[in-house]
Amino acid sequence: MPPERVPGLPAPKNPDVWPGSALDVAALRAGGWRPTPFRDVVLKVHQRCNLSCAYCYVYEMADQSWRDRPVLMARETWLATASRMAQHARTHGLSSMRLILHGGEPLLAGPDLLAQLVDDFRATLDGLCRLDVQVQTNGLLLDAPMLDRLSARGVAIGVSLDGTRADNDRHRRHANGQSSFAAVERALRLLGTPRYRPAFAGLLCTVDPAAEPVACYEALLGYGPPSIDFLLPHANWSNPPRRAADASSTPHGDWLVAVFDRWYDARPLQTRVRLFEDVVKLALGGTSRSEQVGLSPVAVVVVETDGAIEQVDSLKSAYAGACATGLTVFADPLDGALEHPGVVARQIGVDALSETCLHCSIRAVCGGGHYAHRYRAGDGFRNPTVYCGDMYRLIRHIMGRVAADVHDRLGTYQ
Repeated sequence: MPPERVPGLPAPKNPDVWPGSALDVAALRAGGWRPTPFRDVVLKVHQRCNLSCAYCYVYEMADQSWRDRPVLMARETWLATASRMAQHARTHGLSSMRLILHGGEPLLAGPDLLAQLVDDFRATLDGLCRLDVQVQTNGLLLDAPMLDRLSARGVAIGVSLDGTRADNDRHRRHANGQSSFAAVERALRLLGTPRYRPAFAGLLCTVDPAAEPVACYEALLGYGPPSIDFLLPHANWSNPPRRAADASSTPHGDWLVAVFDRWYDARPLQTRVRLFEDVVKLALGGTSRSEQVGLSPVAVVVVETDGAIEQVDSLKSAYAGACATGLTVFADPLDGALEHPGVVARQIGVDALSETCLHCSIRAVCGGGHYAHRYRAGDGFRNPTVYCGDMYRLIRHIMGRVAADVHDRLGTYQ
């Protein structure tokens, strides 16, 4: 039986469009639903990048709005954003928020500008709530002067790398085709030294079935990351991922299963892997931190270099304008975005799922998969993830292994 729905949730006005006008936010509120305030603000400090990654959703996919925006965020824009964050924290009594510096490539903004930006945000939120700051970078500009400025300000640093040199160079190259691997490896060796290691947040790796999974994982382990995030490449039903001739194949799921077994069998665990940890927690009745699994409300908002308040930028992979809310930090509070149907749809859990997902045995763990991967031109986001088979393969495997371990452990107490 499908789970109960949120009281007051209306039937979609147009079932062919989701969410848009099909989601009546006013009726939701009348039925008692309330939004979850934003905890994370992704700040697009620089619109350009010094790599040309084949799978990049910003430059290589449907939404090309980066072309019409300022290359660099102006100080007046980030000051307005800081003010809106402070307003949001006061309104909702938040004890902490997180600022994520992003791009393009955020380090192209330079160490002086980034230092001033972080100082301004900390000054604005000082005494109001704790501010955690993180930067997600390709690592090419991560040298000692940059690390000194960032680490002195308590900025956590995440670096993107896709495994071995061959794996990384398959997709993550310069525009002229040259390898980026050596520069990133130098940065990671520096980041791993005692002086800078406290600032190391972890590695981000995009799954590629062409890579040997265990070799890829072990190459990442070689840099001593405190955590690893594995992300499926952004795709959807109108722009599906490349697959083998067999449409029922699950290459991404198979890849992740192999890495999971290597990770799970290590004693002690050698690093944290958010996707795997979240699936285990969800299987045991907990909640997730990841957008890839689970039904927890998504509490992330994006501010572009021109001050536009937008939904999470992975939606740029779906269609032009998919992220837009029509709001800006100069004219609108962040609360305004909490009323947008696209944001609401990612906070109502099971009520945003397709009928296929509602009748799936692992819906509470999978949660329909990554929201951006559910898109289909003509009917929007109320579909299963285009990686449905892969997610089912991974989640059932993890659940089976955890269940077997729990059963064995219980047997030792009998």
